[in-house]
Amino acid sequence: MLFMLSAVAFAQQKPILYGILLDENRQPIEGVNVYYADIEGTVRTVSDANGVYKISIPIDREVVVWFEHTSFKLSSLDVEMAENDTAEMNFILLTGHTELDNVVIDKNTEEDRIEGIIKVSPETIRKLPSASGGVEEFIKIVSGNSNNELSTQYAVRGGNYDENLVYVEDIEIYRPFLIRSGQQEGLSFTNSSMVKDLSFSAGGFQAKYGDKLSSVLDISYRRPKEFGAQLEASFLGGSLTLESASKNKKWSGIIGGRYRDNSLLVNSQQTETNYKPTFADVQAMVNFKPNEKWEISFLGNISENKYHYQPLYRQTNFGTIDEPIALQIFYDGQEKDEYKTYFGAIKSTYKVSEDFTLKVIGSLYHTQEQEHFDILAQYALGEVDTNIGSETFGDVRFARAVGSQLNHARNNLDALIANLEVKGYHNIKKNKIEWGVKYTREDIRDRLLEWEVIDSAGFSLNPPIIDLPVNDQPYNSYTGPLVPYNSVRALNFTQINRISGYAQWSRRAKIGESEVWMNAGVRAHQWQVTQRDAEDGDSQIVISPRAQFTLKPNWEMDMLFRVSGGFYYQPPFYRELRGSDGVVNPDVKAQRSIHFVVGNDYSFKTKKGKKFKFVSEAYYKKLDDVNTYTIENVRIRYRANNDAVAYAYGLDMRLNGELVPGTESWLSFGYMRTEENINDRGYIARPTDQRLKFGILFQDYVPTIPNLKMYLNLVYNTGLPGGSPSYADSYVYQSRLNDYRRADAGFAYVFTDGSEKFEDGHWLSVFKELSLGLEIFNLFNNQNAITNTWVRDVYTKNQYGIPNYLTSRVFSLKLTARI
Repeated sequence: MLFMLSAVAFAQQKPILYGILLDENRQPIEGVNVYYADIEGTVRTVSDANGVYKISIPIDREVVVWFEHTSFKLSSLDVEMAENDTAEMNFILLTGHTELDNVVIDKNTEEDRIEGIIKVSPETIRKLPSASGGVEEFIKIVSGNSNNELSTQYAVRGGNYDENLVYVEDIEIYRPFLIRSGQQEGLSFTNSSMVKDLSFSAGGFQAKYGDKLSSVLDISYRRPKEFGAQLEASFLGGSLTLESASKNKKWSGIIGGRYRDNSLLVNSQQTETNYKPTFADVQAMVNFKPNEKWEISFLGNISENKYHYQPLYRQTNFGTIDEPIALQIFYDGQEKDEYKTYFGAIKSTYKVSEDFTLKVIGSLYHTQEQEHFDILAQYALGEVDTNIGSETFGDVRFARAVGSQLNHARNNLDALIANLEVKGYHNIKKNKIEWGVKYTREDIRDRLLEWEVIDSAGFSLNPPIIDLPVNDQPYNSYTGPLVPYNSVRALNFTQINRISGYAQWSRRAKIGESEVWMNAGVRAHQWQVTQRDAEDGDSQIVISPRAQFTLKPNWEMDMLFRVSGGFYYQPPFYRELRGSDGVVNPDVKAQRSIHFVVGNDYSFKTKKGKKFKFVSEAYYKKLDDVNTYTIENVRIRYRANNDAVAYAYGLDMRLNGELVPGTESWLSFGYMRTEENINDRGYIARPTDQRLKFGILFQDYVPTIPNLKMYLNLVYNTGLPGGSPSYADSYVYQSRLNDYRRADAGFAYVFTDGSEKFEDGHWLSVFKELSLGLEIFNLFNNQNAITNTWVRDVYTKNQYGIPNYLTSRVFSLKLTARI
């Protein structure tokens, strides 16, 4: 039925461009011919006695609108608008030839409000001061949670890092599998210098988005119309972006290269190291538009992250004022990790008619990863000398425990993921129908070999999960076998074939004087896991109905109300199939979340004319067939047995607008609670149970020196659960880390931002933007921890959670130039 509908064309409401045309004396101009040439012919209108004009514009297609009058020279305006949009553009026509600035109307402003989408300008992203950089840092401020400034990963409303969808140009993006710490990540896939639009949904999203439980990040890249270049350089690395278009505008392309070095950040941590990272990538998008109806795009990325790490020494002080304790560690050995990823995708968009658009997308993702390390840590856990006058003040004066820990790994992974997808978009009067079908094949070859040996007071500690004879040396001789404290060995050759699809319907209508918008859809996903030399998994299928309803009352206040929800399934990806023992369970079920969201969106102006938007959302999730996991830094290890149920509920509020004229600032607050019940043992906090969150992104400038800008990024999160070893009982490890407090500041002097025109020959005339700034990360030098290292005291038989602290205060210079 869906394919039959694709052959039929229906009428729809075209966007409207209107306004007033004035002369240089601010008097209305009557009789101005306003027109544009389209594939269907020339569309014209004429301004009336009040200078008012009104003209309909093609949907989602750029046209040149001309303004012609016998007393004025010809002027033009480039316009692109979306269905049902209206835009007011008032102009003064001069007596000479004037080509007005290109204008792209914000195509999704109203639609984003209706759907509960967060949208932010790329300029705000690029100016955001943050240690990791990129679009993900903005998400952490307004909606997501993360206690790791070295990581680009984020958790949304109780979910983990694997539960977030990321799309670039409608193409799903994957991240490396073996990353275990934030400082190994290097670069996120998204190049912020290439971004045109960024949209984010924190839950209750439509059926057209894929099968994940928590959130959707949807990014579009620029389609350049002329040559341009942008350079960014700092002590953390740099990027160079080039863009151009052919004379006939049929070809356009943008390419960006990035390099990052986290040495400045890592050297500020408590562990002394020899650290040699190399994080680099090249990303390109090429577009070809042979005619007005057809566009072909290629998106490619090559990324190589090399992480070479040689720890030398660490001392961590913790405990209380009355009983301070220190952990001293002397290291030997090194870690060598490498992550190489190759990604390519082709997208073809064809406008069959004004009312029907068809997209075909094919993509290929290949990753080769190795994680090799041998690190010997010899530690002493003891009491700290607190006598200020002592020569050994701050040192360990009495060791409660001494021992050593040897970690070894030879992990290798090679994965190839192929996708082929077809999407259709139809407009039937006031109805909009979308559908899609997708085939995915995942081929993973994985060798997991790692073990840990712990020696304390001269004898090897046995693992807590194997029934072995008591080891109480040196008092009695030990007769049992010598085994590692923790050992994981597995060789997996796994293939997963998936077929998924969706269909959804949207409609605008009215109830009395109030406007309503409705959306209903359903997704289906079938998959089967096959393995070499092992039994294949059963074929499984899940069906996900989802719906949204938005009401905009006919009030003086610009306010609307949203209700959304449905069934959200997450069929297991490879990491979710692999248990803590490294063995793949092919019959892991899809996790299910029944999700309800109620929201309010209020846009208003202050008495001084400043625009603000206040958004609040309350949500509840009921989760079944939960695949429980542990988190160590950013490494997630699943138990792969669907043995739990869980829930999450909370409230998100955010305010954004012009706190300072000409700038955009964001304030956010969130409360969230999430717990799980494993095998009916009772509810305990999930690893992402972060109760309170505050975030502020503030922009300002010096009134007497307006070119001197300031950007402030403040985050406060209450402490996460401290985590537990992957082999341990989660019910025993329920302590929490300290609260996370972070402030990053950026100060920049803007030599030019393109608003001021310079005479030819002036040294700034070639720049559209030029600025030089100072960035201060962790402005107040707070000690934040991401996880714990667990150390045994053989005298008291206690096990201490030693916080792994993140970066201290760091200074960096940043140069930005655009031509």
